[in-house]
Amino acid sequence: MSRLSRRGLSLALMSLLAAPAGLALAPSPVQAQPAYPAQPIRLIVPFAAGTSDTLARLVGQEMSKALGQPIVVENRPGAGGNIGSEACARATPDGYTFCLGTISSHAINPGIYPKMPYDVQKDFAPVTQLASQPNALAVSNDNPARTLPELIAQLKAKPGAASYATSGVGTSIHLAGSLFAQLTGTQIEHIPYRGSGQVTTALLTGEVPMAFDNLSSVLPFAREGKLRILGVTSTEPAAVAPEIPTVASVVPGFESLSWHGFFAPAATPPAIVARLHKEAVAALHSPAVSGRLKDLGITPVGSTPEAFRSFVAAETARWAEVARKANIRIE
Repeated sequence: MSRLSRRGLSLALMSLLAAPAGLALAPSPVQAQPAYPAQPIRLIVPFAAGTSDTLARLVGQEMSKALGQPIVVENRPGAGGNIGSEACARATPDGYTFCLGTISSHAINPGIYPKMPYDVQKDFAPVTQLASQPNALAVSNDNPARTLPELIAQLKAKPGAASYATSGVGTSIHLAGSLFAQLTGTQIEHIPYRGSGQVTTALLTGEVPMAFDNLSSVLPFAREGKLRILGVTSTEPAAVAPEIPTVASVVPGFESLSWHGFFAPAATPPAIVARLHKEAVAALHSPAVSGRLKDLGITPVGSTPEAFRSFVAAETARWAEVARKANIRIE
């Protein structure tokens, strides 16, 4: 063997022996990532205690069992849901913050606030529509109208003489009243109160002749004979009260549902959005959650992220037109 070939063989052996050590010292191009989720998850609810908060906690608690991490609810109320929703939109899109959104925060507000702190379509990744709930058109026992046709005839006979109560300006039930007036060609004065409890009290005392409110809020009083519900705002009778007719059966095209859904910040990885969607839908159909929702008169939905995005876009356009015609603006 020549001197050159022996030298080449020695170099080759040295290189082979040194390779493992060199490889061990070289940094790995791919760092292992911990499985999601590896820490508690924050769920922002942009409202105080009430139906929205109850729903978020019910579903979040059930989701945490499957995710193996606690879901911590953070209430950030204010500006019709805008404050908490903005906090969600601006959060780090890593899957550790998502939020509850409603018809108010993600469909009505863009049409009534001249300057929104977020863009519903661009700043969020829809996860799923959780549920929907019909509102109700109720009248006091002092009101002589016993049916919807009688009420509409009464309103048309004296334009602007009657008023309706709601839980606040720009709420879904305020817009429901505006839509009702537009489709029936009537003039009704809107009287906003500070919450559903005050609306019910105003009806019970005869302070107002009629009101739009959540069905679950007025149904117990109707069953006690303390007020009357003339119609529900869904296109189909409510499962919790199938005996009550729909407003749409008398006023074609009328529909007004209070709905809730989960949203994540826009750049949240699709795989994480898919995981949140999977666990949210499973939670909705669990006995613990579905039974409670039924008691509240709330219908679970569990739509896909894509279907929810389309639904929100359609709702935003529809309520913007209703608000424009009614000249509803919040400065």
